[in-house]
Amino acid sequence: MNLQYISNATGETTGVYIPITDWEKLKEKFVGLEKETDSIPDWHKEIVLERIKTAKPNDYVSWNEAKKHL
Repeated sequence: MNLQYISNATGETTGVYIPITDWEKLKEKFVGLEKETDSIPDWHKEIVLERIKTAKPNDYVSWNEAKKHL
């Protein structure tokens, strides 16, 4: 298995990347594994989709503007 570890700015491991082929093999080996992954609740998806529908072009800022606010 070819895992890639993800680290933050201080070098602390914060995650793992699993290639899709390895993920598929794990799901075959451990039936029901995909149920353990996080999923977005339908009610949350509905809220986001509604916000996208009602958003106006002036509601958005460029990436550069967003970075300035951070």
